[in-house]
Amino acid sequence: MKALSVAPVLRVSRLDEAVRHYTGVLGFKEDFRFGEYAGVTLGEATIHLCSHNFQERAIGQGAVFVFCDAIDGYCEEIRQKGARIRVEPEDRPYGMRDFTVLDPDGNCLNFGCEVVKPQPTP
Repeated sequence: MKALSVAPVLRVSRLDEAVRHYTGVLGFKEDFRFGEYAGVTLGEATIHLCSHNFQERAIGQGAVFVFCDAIDGYCEEIRQKGARIRVEPEDRPYGMRDFTVLDPDGNCLNFGCEVVKPQPTP
């Protein structure tokens, strides 16, 4: 067996509002919707949003890390659209530059890229 991809499922209170936020503010595209369940994509990253309660998980307690090629321009773009930036972009000691944004229910979306190290001059 070879795993091909992963799609984290975030619990939201109102699916329509969540999809509008992910598409209008964060730049995702709606991929599908089935009842109280929807998928949104940004590049190659897919997140599923769920507003039904059959899993009995708390709303807004999810977290996702999205690996990107660059984040600073994207962070500024979504900030201009009203995104709630919780943690500002910064180089981290674990070799990533990342930031955290909250969706309307408080789910954390972390966007990060590898820290670009300057090449030594010969």
